[in-house]
Amino acid sequence: MTEEIKRTMKNLEENNIKSYYVETKEEVVPLIESLVPQGSTVANGGSVTLGETGVIRLLESGKYEYIDRRGLAGEELRNCYIKTYGCDTYFCSSNAVTVNGELYNVDGNSNRVSCIVFGPRQVIMVVGINKIVPDLDTAIRRVKESAAPLNSSRLSCKTPCAVTGHCISFDAENSSMCSGCKSEERICCNYVVSARQRHKDRIKVIIVNEKLGY
Repeated sequence: MTEEIKRTMKNLEENNIKSYYVETKEEVVPLIESLVPQGSTVANGGSVTLGETGVIRLLESGKYEYIDRRGLAGEELRNCYIKTYGCDTYFCSSNAVTVNGELYNVDGNSNRVSCIVFGPRQVIMVVGINKIVPDLDTAIRRVKESAAPLNSSRLSCKTPCAVTGHCISFDAENSSMCSGCKSEERICCNYVVSARQRHKDRIKVIIVNEKLGY
């Protein structure tokens, strides 16, 4: 474990965010099984990392009551999102984790960031070491340079960054956190920084010593 990871975990803990460390992605599922009782209601946000670590397969396994949003649209999807707010455990990743112990997340529909902030009894984030950054300024830049373009492309969103590979705000003067395109399919709509938490250990972060997700 590097000094950077140790500092990140220490600062997460000081912010009342429980931290865990595993060396490989294969260790993620056994750790989650120890944290989430069978029969619990579970749900997840969109995440490449959850697929890469086998978490989605675990949720589908029948061990849990899985609130699955895939294939839903309209009112069915909305009702699924509302049901998700009452689940026992919500799974996602984080766009960035600062060494200072902050979580930075940006969403379009914002079902993910809203669940991070409030609702589910616990939130478990699975995070690769590629998402650890020195500070919030670097976290903001990481989303604009990496996470948003790659996710826009993955989701087939018609945004400039899906084509150019970076946020259009980099081409303008006085770029800020909220600067961006005017596309109807823009995925950077709500920006959430999770700092010190009032509800100790509700949010749990599993740091994996591998590069995962976007």
